[in-house]
Amino acid sequence: MKKIFWTEHSKIKMRQYGLSQGKILQVLRRPERQEKGIAPGCTALMQTNRGPTRKLTQKNAERPWLKRAPGEIWLMYKDNQNIRKIISAWRYPGISKPGESIPIPAEIKQELLNGDL
Repeated sequence: MKKIFWTEHSKIKMRQYGLSQGKILQVLRRPERQEKGIAPGCTALMQTNRGPTRKLTQKNAERPWLKRAPGEIWLMYKDNQNIRKIISAWRYPGISKPGESIPIPAEIKQELLNGDL
């Protein structure tokens, strides 16, 4: 397996969107969809953030922290020789269609295109 390198940009975005390293690695290992990234030579992976795994009961309904945020989790990476560089990660609140352009926030897209990573 390739060594994982986390860019500072990816660390900032993980904090911003409340994503852990474990969750990002899960998306990396078991993506539901793979698309071409907007940066040259990059790959974008997606996994939907499924609903709660527990049966929704009255007791669980009173605990809002058990609910997961709906939408998708996206990850963009680039492979080099022996290193897999995690460039960015973000949450998309909706459901995107396969084959369409990647739903990437404007601020992240601008940083990627300017090379401000």
